[in-house]
Amino acid sequence: MKKAFLNWSSGKDAAFALYLMQQQKEYSVEKLLTTVNSEVDRISMHGLRSDLLLKQAESIGIPLEIIPLAGNVSMKTYNKVMEEEMLKLKKSGFDYSIFGDILLEDLKHYREQELQKVEIEGLFPLWKKDTSALMKQILAAGFKAVTVSVNAKVLDKSFCGRLVDEEFLVDLPLGVDPAGENGEFHTFVFDGPIFSKPVSFQKGEIVEKFFTSAGDEDDDCFKKEKEAWDTRFYYCDLISI
Repeated sequence: MKKAFLNWSSGKDAAFALYLMQQQKEYSVEKLLTTVNSEVDRISMHGLRSDLLLKQAESIGIPLEIIPLAGNVSMKTYNKVMEEEMLKLKKSGFDYSIFGDILLEDLKHYREQELQKVEIEGLFPLWKKDTSALMKQILAAGFKAVTVSVNAKVLDKSFCGRLVDEEFLVDLPLGVDPAGENGEFHTFVFDGPIFSKPVSFQKGEIVEKFFTSAGDEDDDCFKKEKEAWDTRFYYCDLISI
């Protein structure tokens, strides 16, 4: 089979992408890859503690590789670090990189463009799936997840730390993607068919955080895009037990 690694976010989309890839016999997923904020030891956008990330990988039974990055890293630095890591994976026989992306054309194009530099092919098993139908498939497959981060611009604090179930989907405001594909919310998957056992945790406090971005200051296009970014989020701290 073809050797592949999966970009593991700790959330439902990555989990379901892995599940689908494991159903077929063409690719062998032999590594999970995650970037972690080295300053706080958490997954950046999800805010998840790394010990829960490690517990996920242990239950899934696939080796995890963590790439540490500074908390406020520029795209220039991020691209440089990731290219170096991709080259190492390529030399280790990995020719395919799997993502849980669904709809964002610009993001998919960016990933494919960067991977092309190191001659690795991107695979997108969830690409262009209807997100309402997809969420029903994820729940029907037995995946269980809670929201760990929500965009305060579109969701209030009550959505943070909630179990993602049918009731959650019904309660989402009009215009919010059912899968959170526009960054409305991020999740932590703690059980499902890819796990040998559930990942145990308890909910901690919910905090509001504000962000600024570290950009390449000589890039005018980046400056304009940066001004439109959402910067206020709620995070539910999950604690391993």
